Amino acid sequence: MAMAVSVKLVLGSIAFAIFWVLAVFPAVPFLPIGRTAGSLLGAMLMVIFCVITPDQAYDAIDLPILGLLFGTMVVSIYLERADLFKYLGKLLSWKSIGAKDLLCRICLISAISSSLFTNDTTCVVLTEFVLKIARQHNLPPHPFLLALASSANIGSSATPIGNPQNLVIALESKISFGDFVLGILPAMLVGVLVNALILLCMYWRLLSVQKDEEDATLEVVAEEDVNFHQFSPATMSHATSLNEIVNIDSPANVKGNIGHVETLRNRIRNENELHRTSSAGSESSANSNGSKDLTSELHSQRMDENQNILSNGNASMDELGDAVFMQSLDEKENPTPKWKWLLWKTCVYLVTIGMLISLLMGLNMSWTAIAAAVALVVLDFKDARPSLEKVSYSLLIFFCGMFITVDGFNKTGIPSAVWDLMEPYAKIDHVSGIAVLALVILVLSNVASNVPTGMLIRSAAYL
Repeated sequence: MAMAVSVKLVLGSIAFAIFWVLAVFPAVPFLPIGRTAGSLLGAMLMVIFCVITPDQAYDAIDLPILGLLFGTMVVSIYLERADLFKYLGKLLSWKSIGAKDLLCRICLISAISSSLFTNDTTCVVLTEFVLKIARQHNLPPHPFLLALASSANIGSSATPIGNPQNLVIALESKISFGDFVLGILPAMLVGVLVNALILLCMYWRLLSVQKDEEDATLEVVAEEDVNFHQFSPATMSHATSLNEIVNIDSPANVKGNIGHVETLRNRIRNENELHRTSSAGSESSANSNGSKDLTSELHSQRMDENQNILSNGNASMDELGDAVFMQSLDEKENPTPKWKWLLWKTCVYLVTIGMLISLLMGLNMSWTAIAAAVALVVLDFKDARPSLEKVSYSLLIFFCGMFITVDGFNKTGIPSAVWDLMEPYAKIDHVSGIAVLALVILVLSNVASNVPTGMLIRSAAYL
């Protein structure tokens, strides 16, 4: 593509530079608006500066990639609800024979998990298990956390659904899921092995030090103490409990939040006392039955009020916390039968396996992931809003803005001009060319982030 006129070139470069700065440094002091807003700002500037037209901006948005991202996020959410990551966490310490064995397990399990359920999900969910195991065995946590982070990134390269840049590469290049896996899997396995060996060499002495085990009664952490994120790849702040809904981290709100929690507890205590009193031996069965009916009516009325609060988007923070507290209490009082719970988990695992088999068979990746997500929503047989709220819509919006911004930058002709200069030295039929291309991608992915780098190189190569 020929270089655009000077005005468009300058304005397009400015818009892309703003996007790049906010994508790499989302909290810059002069404009701390974050990555998502930064991508939207870059996209809007491309249109305002007339680098691309509004119709071209809409056409730049890649719906198959967004659909595949959405589907894999929903599947990951339901897998987390089905305790898959809890089982992976238990597998880390099952019959472990020492710190070095634990480090190797973390490398292997995190690599496999990230290739199937994205590296973000793997890191966020398994980090708590790694910290718990290190604390139980009085081990330094940083070697294991490094093993988790590095192996998750290496493992995610093996499949198109392992990370966002793989989605872009696989869908834009029309590479099937099976061909992608067969092409990358050997390199991924070698990378995980080399990564584990490097970490063992770096921390051999530290992992060989025999420390006295602390008192098990002090160290062992109950499973319910692990704060499961109910995680989707971007909604790390999704509220799953009362303590997450009220902003307990804000010093200005601590006293008010504690007071509100105490008020809720007092209310529950009073209602329990009323129930206890009405259930105790009384002077007449008529009075006892009347008290029970009154208690049941009060509880039912309270549940109806809480449901109305949860469905009201304009509810205050106190009311929302009240509703969730009461709803969680009601769920504990009326737990799902064990056989239903096991049946539902089995269905979630079967749907996920079916999705992976369909992807390996070469079916459309986006619609396969979306179909699996819809199947899980239907099988859950309840309001899907709590689960769908955990989807990282900010990530989807970030991708929309990035598609437009990168497309506008390509219209300036700069990426194609740079590629024309580099192409003679980056021929993939020579070892030297592969080394040059790998070095360029390595530098750009660390400087400009991996997803924009993949999109820029893909666009420049096609242009």
